[in-house]
Amino acid sequence: MCLVLTVISVAAAAGLAAVYSLTKDPIEASQNKKRTEAINQVLPGFSGTTETVKVCLPEDKDSVTLNMAYVDGELFGAAVETYTLKGFGGAFSIMVGFDKDGNILGTAVLNASETPGLGDKINADKSDFSKQFEGKNPLDFMLKVNKDGGDVTPITAATISSRAYCDAVQRAYDSFVLAKKEDSNE
Repeated sequence: MCLVLTVISVAAAAGLAAVYSLTKDPIEASQNKKRTEAINQVLPGFSGTTETVKVCLPEDKDSVTLNMAYVDGELFGAAVETYTLKGFGGAFSIMVGFDKDGNILGTAVLNASETPGLGDKINADKSDFSKQFEGKNPLDFMLKVNKDGGDVTPITAATISSRAYCDAVQRAYDSFVLAKKEDSNE
């Protein structure tokens, strides 16, 4: 009986290892493609080079990835891959594009599992919720929902997702400001 269980366990482990090795590269390629498409979406008109930088804000334990965008050696802006832990469906990640002055150029949801029909309206293909951030600078535009004294109109009946989205955008902005400050100190 022990021999049979051992053989089954070894066969199952070998099968899992084979499936992992077959799917690892296609999954990674798909994620890289999605990331590249998101960068192009949140930095419209950009054609230059990017430099990847990781920033960890003092109040966070996880870092944020910034794709600092340069045209002819000058800072164009950044595409910031950020996250929030405050979503209704748990953590989700978005990409936020900023110009060199900190104005939001665009946003794109990378990964979210919010409630279908409500919270998932954070996705641009489901509603215009994310459009209200475009062209705004977080210095002048309070990244909180109206109920909390901010300037963001929440998704109807989905303030948890709206608050979480604002949290992610604020984290992106704070990371961008920190990265710019560190870059100018070098």
